[in-house]
Amino acid sequence: MADDDITLDTAALRVLAHPMRLALLNRLRQQGPATVRQLATHFELDSGAASYHLRRLAAGGLIEEDTERGTRRDRWWRARHRISMHDPSLSPDATENRAYVQALALTDGETLRRVAAEVVPVLPDEWFGVSTFMSQTLHLTPGELDAMKRELAGVIERYRTGEPAERVAVQLQMFPLLVDET
Repeated sequence: MADDDITLDTAALRVLAHPMRLALLNRLRQQGPATVRQLATHFELDSGAASYHLRRLAAGGLIEEDTERGTRRDRWWRARHRISMHDPSLSPDATENRAYVQALALTDGETLRRVAAEVVPVLPDEWFGVSTFMSQTLHLTPGELDAMKRELAGVIERYRTGEPAERVAVQLQMFPLLVDET
């Protein structure tokens, strides 16, 4: 059974630095246990590639075999944790930090493309009316950005009740725009 949270160490960051592994982990967290074949079909991968990525995730302690399901021929995998937490300021390996964040940005971008194409057109009015898609540019110092990050993390933590309700995606990216976006 999945624990709630994991704080990612350098080894886990290294494993998750590949966007496909992050996507596989997210799928197992959101949809529950699955076989290599099911995941390969969903992500349009060959079974060998899917199996390789799943073994890497397992070696990193992020997923495990679901021994209550399947057979030796048809192995099921499940996530070990519901949530990954990572604070780059607490991890000493800048290379692994950056590779993980790049993979996360690519995966989140793909999720937003899927939501735009598949979810927004059919979202019930009740949910559409309370959803928000917001993008703003602020002028902040590093200290102000850090304070905002901690405050927003506290707000999100207050809503992690675990009560039966609809799953809601909360994506938050906060970074300086060091390039001109005109």
